[in-house]
Amino acid sequence: MNFLRGVMGGQSAGPQHTEAETIQKLCDRVASSTLLDDRRNAVRALKSLSKKYRLEVGIQAMEHLIHVLQTDRSDSEIIAYALDTLYNIISNDEEEEVEENSTRPSEDLGSQFTEIFIKQPENVTLLLSLLEEFDFHVRWPGVRLLTSLLKQLGPPVQQIVLVSPMGVSRLMDLLADSREIIRNDGVLLLQALTRSNGAIQKIVAFENAFERLLDIITEEGNSDGGIVVEDCLILLQNLLKNNNSNQNFFKEGSYIQRMKPWFEVGDENSGWSAQKVTNLHLMLQLVRVLVSPTNPPGATSSCQKAMFQCGLLQQLCTILMATGIPADILTETINTVSEVIRGCQVNQDYFASVNAPSNPPRPAIVVLLMSMVNERQPFVLRCAVLYCFQCFLYRNQKGQGEIVATLLPSTIDATGNSVSAGQLLCGGLFSTDSLSNWCAAVALAHALQGNATQKEQLLRVQLATSIGNPPVSLLQQCTNILSQGSKIQTRVGLLMLLCTWLSSCPIAVTHFLHNSANVPFLTGQIAENLGEEEQLVQGLCALLLGISIYFNDNSLENYMKEKLKQLIEKRIGKENFIEKLGFISKHELYSRASQKPQPNFPSPEYMIFDHEFTKLVKELEGVITKAIYKSSEEDKKEEEVKKTLEQHDNIVTHYKNMIREQDLQLEELKQQVSTLRCQNEQLQTAVTQHKDQYNLLKVQLGKDNHHQGSHSDGAQVNGMQPEEISRLREEVEELKHLQGCLQSQLAEKDSVIEHLKSSQVSALNEQTSAAASPRDSEQVIELKQELSTLKSQLNSQSLEITRLQAENHELLQRAEVLAKSVPVQGESENVVAAKTTDVEGRLSALLQETKELKNEIKALSEEKTAIKKQLDSSNSTIAILQTEKDKLDVEVTDSKKEQDDLLVLLADQDQKILSLKSKLKDLGHPVEEEDESGDQEDDDDEMDDGDKDQDI
Repeated sequence: MNFLRGVMGGQSAGPQHTEAETIQKLCDRVASSTLLDDRRNAVRALKSLSKKYRLEVGIQAMEHLIHVLQTDRSDSEIIAYALDTLYNIISNDEEEEVEENSTRPSEDLGSQFTEIFIKQPENVTLLLSLLEEFDFHVRWPGVRLLTSLLKQLGPPVQQIVLVSPMGVSRLMDLLADSREIIRNDGVLLLQALTRSNGAIQKIVAFENAFERLLDIITEEGNSDGGIVVEDCLILLQNLLKNNNSNQNFFKEGSYIQRMKPWFEVGDENSGWSAQKVTNLHLMLQLVRVLVSPTNPPGATSSCQKAMFQCGLLQQLCTILMATGIPADILTETINTVSEVIRGCQVNQDYFASVNAPSNPPRPAIVVLLMSMVNERQPFVLRCAVLYCFQCFLYRNQKGQGEIVATLLPSTIDATGNSVSAGQLLCGGLFSTDSLSNWCAAVALAHALQGNATQKEQLLRVQLATSIGNPPVSLLQQCTNILSQGSKIQTRVGLLMLLCTWLSSCPIAVTHFLHNSANVPFLTGQIAENLGEEEQLVQGLCALLLGISIYFNDNSLENYMKEKLKQLIEKRIGKENFIEKLGFISKHELYSRASQKPQPNFPSPEYMIFDHEFTKLVKELEGVITKAIYKSSEEDKKEEEVKKTLEQHDNIVTHYKNMIREQDLQLEELKQQVSTLRCQNEQLQTAVTQHKDQYNLLKVQLGKDNHHQGSHSDGAQVNGMQPEEISRLREEVEELKHLQGCLQSQLAEKDSVIEHLKSSQVSALNEQTSAAASPRDSEQVIELKQELSTLKSQLNSQSLEITRLQAENHELLQRAEVLAKSVPVQGESENVVAAKTTDVEGRLSALLQETKELKNEIKALSEEKTAIKKQLDSSNSTIAILQTEKDKLDVEVTDSKKEQDDLLVLLADQDQKILSLKSKLKDLGHPVEEEDESGDQEDDDDEMDDGDKDQDI
């Protein structure tokens, strides 16, 4: 250890180059010594020098230290010394008093040494592999060194860790380490690793980070925990802020429900340590990260609903109304509740129902508004209350209507025992405090935002200015205060309120223009050349006058659109008017207010613009500029287009309502169908059960009747059974009579069939004879009629047979019921046996008759089948005869044509013979008359033959 003594002596008295030489010797010893103990002692000496001589050790020893990490992994002690030395070189966390002799700032040294270390990405990969060692003396220095690297040069180190195989997973194992110091430093390491890197944030989240961090927070005591809870909350914010994927994963993993116990702080007035305030502040900020207005609307809405369902919103409202809450926690709680209810109707309705624990109870909204208009309250608290009121009214027409209703004459409490929200807003609007004026004006403007109905309702509000004077409208009172030349903040607030009130509300514009002093006041304000402080007021006056032109319905003759434009051109000038209008968007505070909905101002002087008002200016500035330069003809055309669009919108709205009603009807019908299906299934199940019960009872009755024997009911035998038997006999007689009728009908059918057969045979013989007569067609028609008659008779017969079978089946059932009659007591066994024998004999006779009827019905059905077959054969025979008849008709027609042709030939021959005879006579050749007569006779014979053939 002599070299250590030399080092220590050099530190106290030797010059600077002596320490450099000592460090060089130590580095040579680390590089060249073959003994592990010597290398270990040299590294330990470098560690002791690294804090005071950071620059020299870093320049000369870093390469050797990295080599030690690569080659001496088997010795945990030397690895620990090397990691500590590198940490001292790179880190800026040590006290700056040791850096007095340094020629460079510590931040530059740390970043430069970090850049040298990560120049070879294998060094970071080597460090990650060392973190797998369970040895405390290796793992803990490795965690500290990697954390320091990330703090110095975060993005490049993050990229190396990201591409390293299983790099993030190795770091996540640190949260499961049983040694708290490693676990806690692992949280700090993950804080630096996940900062502003979405890819790593997603990997860490899917490595079950949420579960582990929430477990640590619970183990440490939630908000009562120490700095470890704070570190876990900061890491959770890193994972969730501006990361939609992780937010969705956090919500779907039901981790929002686990946040509720964080806010169970109780009502104690003591115990609010600085750490608890910090923890609760971070917890509230974490809730706001999930419901931030900058998140996608769908994600924010789902988180808001989950917070209401698990009771988190209710817990926050409890803190809001509790006593003894520190001011900064109360302010942040108000901001958190604001964003949890913003744009969510269910949460807004719940917040409207919350009451403060006072006597009598007051709505939470009223209590908060009392703080907003109280100038003694802290500025940040008043801003938070205004933000809460704005979020309560955001897309909440129901809430807007409730607030405006508290200003209307019919709802004001005449006794004055309770203060309403509307009265507080009016009180703030006309108080002497300019900040209260501004807050009340902006709050009232939010009650009118996008709600034409409430803009019209607010015109009904009347204010009593002083005793003996008539009341004036709220609109008139605002313009009166505006014209009195109050503070700029008050005038800006009132002008924003008036612009919001008059926009998209022609009735409010008409009321405003009806006061003849308003337009001259506005034109006077715009036309004057005032200082820079008044330019904003001039711009707002120009905006208000432009709104009065653009939304003017020309109902007032003196203030029609065209006349107001002429007034502007005459007194102000169009270019000057547009220039003054542009003062609003060019103001330095305009862009700041347009970024976020929350009114976050460093001091009251900066409270000038409202976020929603900046949206209105952006929307109206362009259209007002166009409206100023438009001619009257263009205005008319635009009005026509507007009317057409309104009609179109009305039609679309009508059809949308129809579709909505049809959708509701469809849903109702679907519900009815599903209900009927369920009922049907239940009925089918019940029917099946009843069938099973019936079959079971039937089997049981059969068994009981088999064992009853001679124990039948004598009273029933003497009572109902003879009547049943007589009725059965009558029915049997009827069946016999019907059977006789059927047999006679069958006999008739048989005779008809025989006649049909004979007629078919005779018709066949006639068809096969030499010639066909016209009677054949008549016979065929008659046969078809007879066939149809037979078919109808057969159908009626089949129906009758079916009916008889049904009656027979019913008789059998009744007979079986009689056979299974229930026994009685009271008669002697002989009498009962005799009667039973008689009944059994009668029943056997009835059964025999029934069996005979069955056989007869069977025979009838067989005969019916045979008749059907005969009818089918006769139909086929008729079809054959009809075909042959058609053939004969064709042959007769052909023979007639041949005869006609022969007659024509014979006539031609006779003509030729006569002409030849006449020629012979002319030549003087003698012609015998006998020949002519003979020829004539031959001709006659031929004519007769032709006639015969024709007859044939």
